[in-house]
Amino acid sequence: MLLHNRVNREELKRRMEADNRPYTTISFYKYYSIPDVPGFRDELYRLWRELEVVGRTYVAPEGINAQIALPSVHFEAFKELLYSISWLNGIRLNTAIEEQQKSFIKLDIKVRSKIVADGIDDPDFNPADTGKYLNAAEWNEMLDTPETVVIDMRNHYESEVGRFEGARCPDVDTFREELQEVIDEFAENRNQRILMYCTGGIRCEKASAWMKHNGFHEVYHLEGGIINYVNQARQQKLPLRFHGVNFVFDQRLHERVTEEILAKCHQCGEPADTHVNCANTGCHTLFIQCEACAAKYDGCCSGKCKDIIHLPVEDQIRLRKGRRPGKIFSKGRLNPAQ
Repeated sequence: MLLHNRVNREELKRRMEADNRPYTTISFYKYYSIPDVPGFRDELYRLWRELEVVGRTYVAPEGINAQIALPSVHFEAFKELLYSISWLNGIRLNTAIEEQQKSFIKLDIKVRSKIVADGIDDPDFNPADTGKYLNAAEWNEMLDTPETVVIDMRNHYESEVGRFEGARCPDVDTFREELQEVIDEFAENRNQRILMYCTGGIRCEKASAWMKHNGFHEVYHLEGGIINYVNQARQQKLPLRFHGVNFVFDQRLHERVTEEILAKCHQCGEPADTHVNCANTGCHTLFIQCEACAAKYDGCCSGKCKDIIHLPVEDQIRLRKGRRPGKIFSKGRLNPAQ
């Protein structure tokens, strides 16, 4: 059996669109010392391929980080298979908040040096010394506690479209940047209660330990992140303290949590919270676009990119080899220089 995908993307999309079965999107992670990472990766690929799993998974010496989907009919068999691995037995599986669109089209399991790029090279840092977990009810209660600082450990384009009440959202593009940023930005809050959250919990595992390592005394993080919080809150009929949409790193790009729209279209400034990638393959920039601008620009980030997608394919390929024309946004951010 091939241990890598060999089918082109367009054919994979066609197959997925033709598949009318319901799918379940799952995310999970585990920090664990894996001795034979390549061997573990190949075995996962063989086993998951048989269950028609698609999605993106990183395997590293420090553990596993998975965002995947599979036909719902295989979910119980997948869970049984996963739990048969001793160090993954009973692991929490975050299921998607909503499934209006298929999240992935192929299985991709990659070997990495770390399951989350953090830029930390301090030999004295102990990533196992994490903050204390909070479930949804405890989180809601803590949000109302005086002198509590709530930190969003996601990137700026994630917090722009959805966030918790009173959260402070560092203006960064990557988790690596934010780990360094929070130590300086919140230095004066070292003796206060710190609450941290992210999408599924994996970034806060490391971030909460990093805060403690840097002298923050009382650190908590939301167990299972926003995904688990919303599912718990809805099941237990708790007030939802997260507003807007939850950005996700798959084809859906977001999950709607509340009907509030917190962001604005990056092109016209009207209320909007739908992230898209520019339809010009040579640009593919991430930005927020309303329905009116999507129609006006044919799903592109600029008039130049709109012109390009209507050129012959040969000309588009030629242009991709040079400078990216029409790029006026930078990873979900309006470029003030343009």
